[in-house]
Amino acid sequence: MKLFKCPCCSQPLYFENTRCERCGHRLGYIPRSGVLSALEPEGDAWRSLAEEGGLYRFCQNAEHDACNWLIPADDPATLCIACRHNRTIPDIQDPRALTAWRKIEAAKHRLFYTLTGLDLPIPAVGEAAEPLVFDFLADTGASNGPKVMTGHDNGVVTIALAEADDAERETRRSAMGEPYRTLLGHFRHEVGHYYWDVLVRDGGRLDACRAVFGDDTLDYQQSLKTHYEQGVPANWQEHYISAYATTHPWEDFAETWAHYLHIMDTLEMARAFGIEVHPRIDAKGEISASTDLDIDAGTDIHRIVDTWIPLCFALNSVNRCLGQSDLYPFVLSPAVIDKLGFMHRLVHPA
Repeated sequence: MKLFKCPCCSQPLYFENTRCERCGHRLGYIPRSGVLSALEPEGDAWRSLAEEGGLYRFCQNAEHDACNWLIPADDPATLCIACRHNRTIPDIQDPRALTAWRKIEAAKHRLFYTLTGLDLPIPAVGEAAEPLVFDFLADTGASNGPKVMTGHDNGVVTIALAEADDAERETRRSAMGEPYRTLLGHFRHEVGHYYWDVLVRDGGRLDACRAVFGDDTLDYQQSLKTHYEQGVPANWQEHYISAYATTHPWEDFAETWAHYLHIMDTLEMARAFGIEVHPRIDAKGEISASTDLDIDAGTDIHRIVDTWIPLCFALNSVNRCLGQSDLYPFVLSPAVIDKLGFMHRLVHPA
């Protein structure tokens, strides 16, 4: 994620802002140019102050404070390129469901910022045999009724509405022994399954992927059963980014994909802030790094990781000073770095 500023008054902005608190202009995000623009009304449209002559309309979901993305004024679509992938949304007449959906959309829009920035295929319904669509579902409410499970199935990503409840998500995180569980993390993991379908299975990279992640033809349900009954191998951190990644090669791929997106997005923000890590105790420069790194196909994954690890050490140390858990509580072993390298080559095939 990069930093944004108001094109009218240069006030720094968050990606989710809808109004500039300094100059009062309404704000909207233009996905094709990656600009959060100040706007002025012009007839039934809005004129962008960041683009000469740019006329736009807001996504329909802006009516519910669930989206701040723009659509070209001459585009017949009513939903932006992120919201048009929604297949099922909660009952927005329910105030609690509406609040949860807004949180979910905030995370999903950050996901789409990254996917569009990496120029990954994001087909909607009618644009591909396996489009990417989302179902945001609530439990029935019955004490003995089935619980909605977050997951992926043939291009359909389901996010349980309960995951937008911070207390409930923390309860699940603790019960499952996970060091990290967020809405954005769910999105990144589940679309990892989708991109396994699109880039690996359908992209002619099965053999290369199996050489790194193992045999995906292993029975998935049996692998899940074994994981929850027997736990994880004692030395799992030598080969996997997380305990859940040990379940099956598909989960290993999705977990590694999510972490690749975590790293890319965070490094982009750190670079935007000009963050450098130069600890005074580090006379040899072993835990120092500059985030002034253009990440593209020509950037070696080890150079990316050599920047990432000192940054995480610094951020984790700051978090501990505030009595918080480590911001990034994961170990990047040589085997995991190789898997991240596979992701880097998959995303940047050139």
